[in-house]
Parts: sequence; structure tokens; C-alpha cells
Amino acid sequence: MSEFLDLEVQDGIRMPWNVIPGTKQETVNCVIPVSAIYTPLKSIPDIPVLPYAPLRCRMCRSILNPFSIVDYVAKIWVCPFCFQRNQFPQHYSSISENNLPAELFPQYTTVEYISSTETSPIVPPVFIFVVDTCMIEEEIGYLKSALAQAVELLPDNSLVGFITFGTYVQVHELGFGLLPKSYVFKGTKEVTKEQILEQMCFFAGKKMPTTGVIAGTRDGLSSESISRFLLPASECEFVLNSVIEEIQKDPWPVPADQRASRCTGAALSVAANLLGVCVPGSGARIMAFVGGPSTEGPGSIVSKSLSEPIRSHKDLDKDSAPLYDKAVKFYDQIAKQLVHQGHVLDLFACAVDQVGVAEMKVAIEKTGGIVVLAESFGHSVFKDSLLRIFQSTDDNLGLSFNGILEINCSKDVKVQGIIGPCSSLEKKSPLSSDTVIGQGNTSAWKMCGLDRKTSLCLVYDIAKKDGPDSIGQSTSNQFYFQFLTYYQHNEGQMRLRSTTISRRWVSGDNNELVAGFDQEAAAAVMARLVSFKMETEVDFDPVRWLDRALIRICSKFGDYQKETPSSFSLSPRLSIFPQFIFNLRRSQFVQVFNNSPDETAYFRMMLDRENVANAVVMIQPSLVSYSFQSGPEPVLLDATAIASDKILLLDSYFTVVIFHGVTIAQWRNAGYQDQEGHEVFAQLLKSPHEEANLIIKERFPVPRLVVCDQYGSQSRFLLAKLNPSVTYNSDNPSPGGDVIFTDDVSFQVFMDHLQRLAVQ
Repeated sequence: MSEFLDLEVQDGIRMPWNVIPGTKQETVNCVIPVSAIYTPLKSIPDIPVLPYAPLRCRMCRSILNPFSIVDYVAKIWVCPFCFQRNQFPQHYSSISENNLPAELFPQYTTVEYISSTETSPIVPPVFIFVVDTCMIEEEIGYLKSALAQAVELLPDNSLVGFITFGTYVQVHELGFGLLPKSYVFKGTKEVTKEQILEQMCFFAGKKMPTTGVIAGTRDGLSSESISRFLLPASECEFVLNSVIEEIQKDPWPVPADQRASRCTGAALSVAANLLGVCVPGSGARIMAFVGGPSTEGPGSIVSKSLSEPIRSHKDLDKDSAPLYDKAVKFYDQIAKQLVHQGHVLDLFACAVDQVGVAEMKVAIEKTGGIVVLAESFGHSVFKDSLLRIFQSTDDNLGLSFNGILEINCSKDVKVQGIIGPCSSLEKKSPLSSDTVIGQGNTSAWKMCGLDRKTSLCLVYDIAKKDGPDSIGQSTSNQFYFQFLTYYQHNEGQMRLRSTTISRRWVSGDNNELVAGFDQEAAAAVMARLVSFKMETEVDFDPVRWLDRALIRICSKFGDYQKETPSSFSLSPRLSIFPQFIFNLRRSQFVQVFNNSPDETAYFRMMLDRENVANAVVMIQPSLVSYSFQSGPEPVLLDATAIASDKILLLDSYFTVVIFHGVTIAQWRNAGYQDQEGHEVFAQLLKSPHEEANLIIKERFPVPRLVVCDQYGSQSRFLLAKLNPSVTYNSDNPSPGGDVIFTDDVSFQVFMDHLQRLAVQ
């Protein structure tokens, strides 16, 4: 496993197959597609940042890299992708074997190019807050204090705008400091750019041009008219704080049997159009704080009457959610508009009920937005996550804007698409495959918002055919892949990061394939694929699909004698993979029971933007046991891990659970930890909390911390994740342990069935 982690540290890439099946038929037989999970902005120690423009191949536009073949005498380099011979320009004339530019050093497979400041001005980031006011006073109070803290942390040069909404949408004019002034739009219908230009007096006193596109200071708008609504944070701190201070509950009366009228869709459409008019093409984020379902105007998800419940998974399956498709279509339009403008939609949804994350998912995901789901604006999950976005610590998010990812690969490799937070630029090329997965039909993608954690899953297609003529097709047995990410760095300047990797391909050798198999990356790719298929394919049975895939892999790569299940064994490279699939079948990505459509959409969005290590924790949580006998030790995710004299720490990514055995809980309640002579016990109680705080500190969004005792109601957070090896049907449960009330099969039964089917 460690060599795959080293490759990830160097380039930010993990691939399920690090030795690639060489032909089309063979990739089909390998079940898991040839794919890569790439983190474009991963912080790489000692990455060279080069202050000059990259050297590109004349033919395929790929960038000079350590795999290029260089002729130092003739000053020529050969592109590894299209074999084109390129002349070095004049300023490379001193190049020799002992005098190489950084991009040719074999260890620098990932480098960054930075454009000189003369050519690209530093662009300030733009943040526009869109705040819901249809909430109880207590929630509004929590939100006000969180916003006041966030505003203090905004970078001084960043531009800020402020919109509040309830029954109507109010755009606050921050540039008018004498008294609070805002423009009001009706919440029942969409607002166009023309209406915004006209009603918000962008052309006060002069005639509005009748032709051409009006967009920002370059095209027709004066910077004075823009700075009425978008001001540098350092200039409008006082006005902004007084606007936040004066936020009040939406004044329109709400009958007892009705929901508040909340026009979320209209507010987001006003925000998108305002940014489109003022700052198109420069990095901007719409940060929406929503405290309930949208009931008014475009994008509404439920009627105002409380007798009608909000849609559930069952309603969506049976097509009995009348507003769902309309709302998704509306947010898809907003997504297209935001991608075109290069802007991001972030959502902070804090309510006990659903707010419509499932409908907004398309707009958040295509623009690379952040989503945080919590029960209240007073909850640490929301408050700490919001501060983490703006804090400038060492492990900050490093929010970047306006990314474009382009890829190149060897000619026998095609790209089916990307599953993750990006949007296809529809730039068809010989690299794009005919079969499309996710955002496909292109070799370039737009990522309006990206940070150091954003990870994309690229799915490839091997186009090489078998047969006598395949020998001459390519002489080397290497496939090359290049990823180019052009983006606005969080300090404002434009950068280009180039990552080039090579992987060996083999034909017809299972042992070689297994030696290069990364089972964690494979689990992460399978999880993204199954989530994607569940959302796009009608009547798709995820459990059956996963089971069949696992059986095919085990019968291809397992060691066994036919028809004898007891002889079955898997190489250590594959041995944990069945366990990952077992836990994936039971995870919240596949089992939607007991989750609302909003929660499912949230979990899948998080899975689709995280790297392999985090995805694995989501699929198969980690469990650590603390006891008097030994220090903290990882234990199997199994019901037998529970004991009355142990403390368990479960990390399932979204929640961190500290679970006290019943004896420990009794001692704690009796206050032994405060007595002399019981220092060891006090330390035992403290250790899991310290570990939990470390996990919480480095994760985004901040996970929920649950502290519970054995047999307590909150212990369900742990029991739901454990392998049910001891259920109410078991003959002799262990003393002091716990029994899980379920009819789910245990891992042992699952493996027995798998072995029986794999050897047939």
C-alpha cells in the first residue's frame, strides 16, 4: 500500500490499476475501469514554481515534461503523447545533460507555472452572502453572530455583497453609508439581467446601450455603479456589520397551518445575475445560508400547506413529487449560467427539516461549491465550518477560482468522463470516448471553485485492440497521462499546474495486474460509480451490481480449485477489497432507507469531491479501542469490539463517536476520575477526546461529535456501522458485549457466499 501513498504525495494521483490492462477486452474483464482520482491542487512539499511560460508541443499542445525524449545536440524534444519533434526556443539554448530546466528533472513530475504580474493583474475574490430571514428569532441570532465573525476574517481586498430574502428578495446597497438602503424584488418570479440593470439604476442618468452584452467594467458599466453593491471588505466593514446586526425575521405573517413563504430560487437567481452583470469571469462565490424549504417562486420544493409533507425517496421513486423535476431544471439553468460566468454556489443548509439540497445539487456540484448540512445555525458543525473557510492557518482550504482542467494521454487511451465537482466544456477531441460517464464528451473541464482537497475521478477507456497488427501499434509498454490545471490562486494570480505520470501496461498477465492493484482507490472509484448510476439509471439495483462486480473480480484474480470453496484465497493486494464492498453495500451511499433525499445528496456530493483516504473512511469507518490493558489500538468494525470495560472511537467521516462501555460509564458517573489514585482512569477518559479533536481539527466540513454510553439511545450511531456478527439470533453472545438487532447478513456469511459463487 505504501508505494501508492508515496505516488500520491508526489503527484496527488491514485489509480486502482497501477499496471494497466493493455487491451479493450482485458479492461472489460477487469471489471473496475482504468481510472484515476486526481487532486489538482494537493499541497505538495517542495513543488517547483516556475516564473516563465510552459513549453508546449506544436501538435497536441501537451507541456514539456520529464518523460519527453531530449536530443541535447540538435536542441529537439520529442513529445511522449504524439511523438512530434519540437525545436527548443532560443532561451533554452544553454540546455545540456548537466544543465536541465526544472520541468525535465525526473523527480519533478508535477510543476507549477506562474504568470508574471505584468501580464495578469491580481484579481480580488468576490463573496456575496445570500441570507434567509424566514426563521425563528433564536436561529437568526445564531446566524448573525456567525456571519459577524466570518466578515471579520474576509481578506481585506475581497469584494462583498449582501442579499437577504424571505417573501421578497432584498439587495442591500452597501456603498450608501448614510442610511440602510436596499432594492426589493418579488419572490414569485425569476429576475433577468435586464431587469437588474434597469431596476437597480446601473445607468442612472444615462441611456442604457441597446445592443451588445453588458458585463462588468470592460463592457459598459462604470466602476462606481458596481461599487454600490460590491465593495472591498476593508471599506464597508461598518455598513456590513450594521446590516447584519439589523437582520430581522421576515415580517410577513405566517398562518399556523402553513410554511413560511421563502423564495430561495429567486434570491439565488438575483445573486447570479448581479454577479453576471458586475464581475463576469472573475472568481466569485455566492454563499447561501438557508434555514428551511423553498415554498415560493422558481425552484420551490413544496407547497406552503403543512398538510403536504416534503418529498421523500419513496416519492421520488414513484414520481409523486410534482415540484422536483421543475426545481432541478431551474437549478440546472442557474448552474449553466454560473459556469458560464465562472462563479461558485456554496450552500449552508441548517434546519431540522429538508431545505432542497437534492434539487440544488446540480448547481453546487457543477460549480465546485462547498456544502454544509447541519441541524441548526448554532451547531458547531456549521459555525466551525464557516470559520474554517476563511481562516488562514497552515491547513486552510486554499480556495481557488476559475479552474480549467485539460488532459492529454497516449493515443490508445480515451477519456469517458469525470465524476466530481466540475462541468464539461464540450471540447470534443480524439481523446474523448464514445461512452460517457459523468461529465464527458470533452477533454477540458471547467472548475469554477476548487480547493486543496477537491478530487476528481477520471474514467478512462483503453482503445487498443487485440490482434496481429496491435504489435506494431506502440513500441513502448508505457501509457502517459498529463493533467493541466489553469486556475486563479487564492492569492489572486493565475497559475498553471502540470502533472505528468506514466504507467506500464501488460497483456494477459494477471499476476502483474494484481501487483499494481490499489484496493483503496478501487473502493473509492466503485463508490463514485455506484452513486452516479443510482442517480442516472432507471431501475438500477446497486447491491446486485456491486455483488456481481465483486464475484467477477474474485473469480478472475482469486486462487482456487474449481467447485471447492474452501480452497479459495485472495492475494494480500486484494484481500481487503471484499470487506470494502461489504461496507459499501451497507453505507448511506447505497442504502437510502432512513435518510432524506437531502442527506443522500449531501453524502454523495462529499464522496464525489474527497480524496481516496477520506472516501475510504466514509465507506468503511475506522474504529479504535481504548482500554486499561493496552494503548489505543485499531480494531475490526465488528459487534465483538464492544466490551463493558473499553472506550471505542468511531470515525465515519461525517460523525465521530466516542462510545463508553457500561462499566466505564458507571465509574465515570460515580466520579472516580476526580479522585486521587485514579489518574490512569482520568487519562483513559481523556485520550479518545484528544484524538477526536485532532480529527475534527483537520476535516472539512467539521464532523458531528457524538459522546454516548453503551445501551444509551445515541449508541445507535456506532451500532449501525458495525458488522452484525452478534445479532439477536446468535446462540451465545459474549458477556459484556452488545447484540445488534438486525436481519442483515454478517461479513462471515457474505464471504462464504462469495467464495461459493466465485469458484463456480
